[in-house]
Amino acid sequence: MTAPISSLLLDKIIDWLPGLSMLRRYESRWLVSDVSAGLVLTAILIPVGMSYAEASGLPAIYGLYTTISTLLIYALFGPSRILVLGPDSALAGLIATTILPLSNGSTDKAIALASMLALMTGVLCIIAGLLRLGFITELLSKPIRYGYLNGIALTVLVSQLPKLFGLETEGGNLIQELIAFIDQLVSGEGHWLVAAIGCSCLVIIKLGQRFYPRLPAILIAMLLATLFVNLLSPQTQSEIAVVGRLPQGFPAFVWPILSMPEIQTLFAAAIAITLVAFADMSVLSRTYAQRLGDQPKPNQELIALGLANLGSGLFHGFSVSSSASRTPVAESAGAKTQLTNVIGAIGIGLVLYFSPALLQHVPRAVLAAIVIAACLSLVEIDGLKRLYRIRPSEFWLSIICFLGVALIDVVQGIFLAVGVALIAFVWRAWRPYDAVLGVVMNQGYRDIRRHPEAEQITGLLIFRWDAPLFFANQSTFDEHIQQAIEAAKTPTNWIIIAAEPITDIDVTAADMLLALNTRLNNRHIELNFAEMKGPVKDRLKDYGLFTLIGAEHFFPTIESAIAHYLARPQR
Repeated sequence: MTAPISSLLLDKIIDWLPGLSMLRRYESRWLVSDVSAGLVLTAILIPVGMSYAEASGLPAIYGLYTTISTLLIYALFGPSRILVLGPDSALAGLIATTILPLSNGSTDKAIALASMLALMTGVLCIIAGLLRLGFITELLSKPIRYGYLNGIALTVLVSQLPKLFGLETEGGNLIQELIAFIDQLVSGEGHWLVAAIGCSCLVIIKLGQRFYPRLPAILIAMLLATLFVNLLSPQTQSEIAVVGRLPQGFPAFVWPILSMPEIQTLFAAAIAITLVAFADMSVLSRTYAQRLGDQPKPNQELIALGLANLGSGLFHGFSVSSSASRTPVAESAGAKTQLTNVIGAIGIGLVLYFSPALLQHVPRAVLAAIVIAACLSLVEIDGLKRLYRIRPSEFWLSIICFLGVALIDVVQGIFLAVGVALIAFVWRAWRPYDAVLGVVMNQGYRDIRRHPEAEQITGLLIFRWDAPLFFANQSTFDEHIQQAIEAAKTPTNWIIIAAEPITDIDVTAADMLLALNTRLNNRHIELNFAEMKGPVKDRLKDYGLFTLIGAEHFFPTIESAIAHYLARPQR
């Protein structure tokens, strides 16, 4: 008896540790592919991690600390075989705009704030995953995602422009930063050699990604820029901002110490980061699960994302998400399992432990170019054009989100967009489409407004309501029924509600239906329902409305209701 129980317990543990499950099924023929893909990935992870750390308002080294812990934790807990997690351009703007105003110029404070933000994000992700709340990210519809990604891309891009030109600017928001940058540039304060290095690297990266996607364009740009700086005279080198010598080894386990007001201030940002991180991760993980023939596991992805953020926060890191740029690199390099990410983490660790000086001459302008290239990849124009063409209302929703993120605040802009989306949803449900139906030969029942040829049966009104019936739209339903009766060509004595599109009826709407039925009966008009879904009918039974209206007034199909109407004795 003990052996089966132990086996079941082991299987349960392995379910929560997909990395161990993969090891049990690992095939030796995958090893060469995973190791080579891991080495290729390492070459990309180092410059990208450093870049996103600086874009988040932190020293470059913390991007490498974050990358190491994240890759190792997700390799153990993540359900996806090749998904790559780490610092992300979509989160950099959120992190920077949250921690920099609170840090007051202190690097140590910024590190503590970023670490706590990662811890809070991790806790929220784990709670959401355990409660199976992966569906929450559906609040971030495609128009909202376009809007906030475009807004974040513009915000981060503007913040990196001064570094690209060797400038230092201060500004409270995007407009102020942009004006300050332009003023300094026009005044001739820019360092044109730095600008040449940064812009050249940006061109190399974008051209490489466009025409030679298999080449590590980011690594090539970084190596060329570093080599160029090393060839300059010592005096010229001193004028170019570089990363500097990185600390040797790894960070210690630490819990960031912050005041309660600071933690409360970070909470809204943690919620926004959780939504954005998992929304991006759910799309990417679902895509690769389908491509690899695996089953998507959104709630387990949430938990793995949470654990990765917890690990990052405990080792001086910052919030992370999946990477839509590094995952394809791993895939194209031949990655078979999460061992690729483990090799990538080990590769970064070896560099930090044995040769941290290797990266000290990397120009900061290169890191800015890497971030700007990522921001340009985030920008969605074609999708906006399509929205404008097929559904202008959703296009303007995306623009509202973009303006909120870009001009107000990244965190507040995202919540503003979610709020506007919910209002738009309620508005559509509040004023849904409804129709009076008529009979079209060989086509069934059609909306008489769209099909003038549809014929109505004398004395019969067929009314369709295309939405759930609830407190916000119940008065509209009542009003439109009355209008349909008044507009009928012949006096109405029977009404059939084509109820198939009605997916729910709340208590307020049920009371309205009862009152409507009473008023109609006083006018010698019978109210009937056809094709009502079983769960909705059960609701009416719970409310007692099914009995009060009468079971004989509920029909399985519109045809059976019409047949009953035609067979009844005429009054």
